[in-house]
Amino acid sequence: LQPQTPPISEEYDVVSLSSKSLYSDVEIPPFPAELGDCIRRFCFDVSGPRVLFCADSAIDLLLKSGVNNYLEFKGVDASLIYDGEKKGFSSVPGSRAAIFKDKSLSLIEKRTLMEFFKLVQKHMGGESEDVISEEDLESPFIDFLNKFRLNNNPLNQKIKWIILYAIALADYDQENLEVCKDLLKTKDGINRLALYHSSIGRFPNAPGAMLYPMYGQGELPQAFCRRAAVKGCIYVLRMPVTALLADKGSGLYKGVRLASGQDILSQQLLIDPQFVVPQALTLSKPDGLQGSSQNFIPRGIKKVARGICITRTSLKSDASNLAIVYPPRSLYAEQATSVRVLQLGSNSAVCPVGMFVLHLSALCDDASQGKKILNAAINTLFEQPTSGSSKLKAPEIPEDKLVDQSAVTEEEKPALVWTALYVQEITEAVWWDAFVQMVDVRPSIWPTEESVSTISSSPSPDGNLSYNNLIDTTKKMFEQMFNGEEYFPEEASPEDPDNVEDLGPE
Repeated sequence: LQPQTPPISEEYDVVSLSSKSLYSDVEIPPFPAELGDCIRRFCFDVSGPRVLFCADSAIDLLLKSGVNNYLEFKGVDASLIYDGEKKGFSSVPGSRAAIFKDKSLSLIEKRTLMEFFKLVQKHMGGESEDVISEEDLESPFIDFLNKFRLNNNPLNQKIKWIILYAIALADYDQENLEVCKDLLKTKDGINRLALYHSSIGRFPNAPGAMLYPMYGQGELPQAFCRRAAVKGCIYVLRMPVTALLADKGSGLYKGVRLASGQDILSQQLLIDPQFVVPQALTLSKPDGLQGSSQNFIPRGIKKVARGICITRTSLKSDASNLAIVYPPRSLYAEQATSVRVLQLGSNSAVCPVGMFVLHLSALCDDASQGKKILNAAINTLFEQPTSGSSKLKAPEIPEDKLVDQSAVTEEEKPALVWTALYVQEITEAVWWDAFVQMVDVRPSIWPTEESVSTISSSPSPDGNLSYNNLIDTTKKMFEQMFNGEEYFPEEASPEDPDNVEDLGPE
C-alpha cells in the first residue's frame, strides 16, 4: 500500500467560525391575505433605500468593468422634500430648468438659488480663481450657506434645507452641534451639489439625477459575479465555511474548512461582517512576539433603522419612482437625523402591477429612536390600517413638540397594506494583520503599506443613499490585499465602453 498523505487537520488547528446578526428589533407581520400568491413577485432591498447617481463613481466603475452589459436601470422620476411648515411635499429643483418651472418657489427664492448654483458651477469649473476661498471650503457648510447673499437677500430656511438634506444629503441636523455627529464641510457639500447637478441629464431617458437597477439592488453583485466568471473566477454555492485553519506553531491564519469537510488553503480571506474570528486564532509579529488573543469582531459605529412598506397607490399620481427626504426637525422638534424614502413601482420589476414598494431609512442611536422617526414619517405618508397585525403604533411625542404631519389631505393618502421595521448595525471594514493584532478601520485610518493583511472583514451596508463610500472602501481594501495590482483594469470589449447611453434606463 502507498503511504497516504496525512489529513490537513493534523498540520493545522481547526478553529470554529461563529457569526452574529447585524439586525435587531425586527418587526415583520404576516402578509395580508389580499396579497395572495402575488407576494412572490415582490423584491425587497434589505439594505435600502439606495440609488446610483448618473455621474457618480459607481456608474464609472460599471462602465470600466463592463458590468453594465448585465444590468438594466430605471430612472427615479422625481425628488421631493417634506416641508414641515407648509405641511406637505415640495419638488427638489436640481437644475436651472427645474428652478424656473418650480411653482412652489417665489421669484426671490428662484433668483437666490440660481445664483448659488452658478457660484458652485464656477468653482467646480475653475472659471476664475478663488471663487470660494480655502477658508470657506474648510468651514462648516451651514456657515457658508448662512453667509451667502444676493442683493442682501440670504438663503431662507426652505432653500437651505433643500441644499443640505435633499441635494447634499447631510445625515444629521447641521444647525444643532449638540446632536450633529457628522458636520458637513463646505468642500464636501460643494462636491455633492456638483455631483447632483452633473447627474441630471446625463442619460436621455432619466428625468432626474438617480438610477435604480431593475429587479433590485441584488442585481449588482450578480452582475459583478457574471463578469468575474468570464475572467476565470470560481464560485462554490451552498457550501458555507464552518471553520478556519491556523498554523499550530504561530497561530496565523492558513485556510478554511467547508461544510463538506474539504480544507482549502489561502493567503487572503475576506469575510462578511457578521462573522466572528474566535480567540483561538492568534497573531504574531515579525520578531516572533505573540499578541494577546481576542475575538475579531468589527465594532458597530452607528445604527440605521430601516423600513419596508407596500401600498396600492403612488404618493405622486404622475410618478412611479420617487425619492423623498424628511430633513431633521421636519417631523418633530427632537428629530436629529434625516429620513430617506424611495418609492418603486412595477416598472422597476420589484412588485406586481398596481402595487408600490417603499424603502425607508434613518440613522439612529438605538432602536427606540430609529423606529420613532420612521413611524413619524410613515404616518405622514399613509392612511393607517384600522385592524390587523400590520397596524403601526404612533410615536410617543409630547404635544408641545409636535409638528402638523398632514403631508396631504387624509383622502389623498394611500392606504398602507403592509410594513416591516428593523434596525441594522453599521460596521466599518476591518483588517487582521500578520504584523498587527487588530486594526479597527475608520474612514480616515488605514493600515500602513508595510503591514500584510491575512484576514479582512468587509463593511456592512451603510446609511448612505449612494454607493460612493462603499466603493471607496472597497478600492482601499483591494489595494491593501493586492498591493501593486490595478483595480479593475480597463480593457477593450466588443461593446463600446465609452457609450454611456448603454447604461441608461430602458
